[in-house]
Amino acid sequence: MLRGLLAVFVVLLHANLRIPFGPPELAQWLGPRATGILFRSGYYAVIAFFVVSGYLITSASIRRWGDLSLVRPAAFYRFRAARILPPLLLLLAVLAALHLAGSAWFALDTSKVSLWRALLAALGLHLNWLEAQVGYLPGPWGVLWSLSVEEAFYLCFPLLCVLCGSERRLALLLVVPIVLGPLARSVFSDNELWQDHSYLSGMDGIAFGCLAALLAHRVPRVPVLMQRAVLLAGLVLGAAVFCFRKEVYQLGLTRFGLQVTLLELGIALLLVAAHWRPWTWCAGSMAAPLRWFGRNSYEVYLSHMFIVIPAAWLFQRLGASPSWIPLWFAAVVAASGLLGQLFARWFSEPCNRALRGRGSAPAASSLRPIRWTRS
Repeated sequence: MLRGLLAVFVVLLHANLRIPFGPPELAQWLGPRATGILFRSGYYAVIAFFVVSGYLITSASIRRWGDLSLVRPAAFYRFRAARILPPLLLLLAVLAALHLAGSAWFALDTSKVSLWRALLAALGLHLNWLEAQVGYLPGPWGVLWSLSVEEAFYLCFPLLCVLCGSERRLALLLVVPIVLGPLARSVFSDNELWQDHSYLSGMDGIAFGCLAALLAHRVPRVPVLMQRAVLLAGLVLGAAVFCFRKEVYQLGLTRFGLQVTLLELGIALLLVAAHWRPWTWCAGSMAAPLRWFGRNSYEVYLSHMFIVIPAAWLFQRLGASPSWIPLWFAAVVAASGLLGQLFARWFSEPCNRALRGRGSAPAASSLRPIRWTRS
């Protein structure tokens, strides 16, 4: 469900960049705080995605191999490639065709970057670096910066698991990107785009997610009071960054990139709390739309600009009244979810099943309590 909510935030951000939310009376009724949460939370949503990604990958590895030191890199890479590469390659093929056809919406500015350079960056895990050098790329190209960060994590994670030799050493190593993350967002570079999109700027969120999974699985039973305290702390930290940005800025946290660290910690605590005490209300009908988005969040993220950009053009072409903008936003979100579902059902999932084949890695028979050994 959390992944679904984050996907909606990303779609709303890109939609609002093209058709500012209106009419003024409705925006005034919502107020600047609610408007900021709904339509200016895209970057924070991606940061939260990093935490969720680290948590899910670590949890899946624990379930599959029992102990992270037993991760099989070859099998790990195969599983990740089966999930990530088919949708990515299809997206790049479509974008290349649109560029060569001279699409006004999706073609690259060749005075800044060539098609082959952009393709190399997308496949070579450094589109985030390329954007920092040449500026924002158009439409669906731009969203791939975060995939470069995640793929770098996927490349290193199984090797670190094996080389560390124990989950205790791995946990200690994960503290390093958490310490360096705020520095990458503030003092390591004067390039504002690189401050937000560098590897270290997002890797601390993934590290928080990995640590959260280790804590959740290796400390399976805690008192109810502690469960509630962890949940409350996560809610407070997440709400502080999402809802009280002005106050967080005035405290000087944004200047040092610490507002992102607080958000990452808050999301990690929420994930731990949800593992210890599952939120039964998330399984209800009220949360069904967000679960629908969450199941296909990767496909929605890759493809939503194919809905947002034409829809914005159509809205302006029709000269529609600003009073229709809220309905337009709702339609864009729903259409993005539908496209993501079709993308997943008819392409991603069949490719994923075919490339994975029948499981080559044993599932862990049980999850053991935490044992920080010296081995």
